[in-house]
Amino acid sequence: MTGGIKFLKPLILRDVADDVEMHESTISRVVTNKYMHTPRGIFEMSIFSAVPYRELPVKILRRKASNEEIKNLVVKEDPKKPYSDCEIVDLLKQKGINIARRTVAKYREMMGYIATHTK
Repeated sequence: MTGGIKFLKPLILRDVADDVEMHESTISRVVTNKYMHTPRGIFEMSIFSAVPYRELPVKILRRKASNEEIKNLVVKEDPKKPYSDCEIVDLLKQKGINIARRTVAKYREMMGYIATHTK
């Protein structure tokens, strides 16, 4: 992946079906319960499609991109003076990612990067 996870776009099953001249439901059945091993981990193939819930893959990919950006910031920060959740929110805004402070806190906790201060 050249640009990173934030550059992924959902795969539209209708487009795939049109390309291979099959029905959309056939393509859906083919990718159901199938997994893809990528340099970023193992993912169920259906999360890359936009059917049946067109926004779900986008939300998943945005969350993964946000997690990646938070991780990039946290691993580069000064361990003696780590960024607060609010500072991370501000840094992400500069990159065009709008996210709530409590969401940053939740993601950091999930990844094991807990802030030592919050101001």
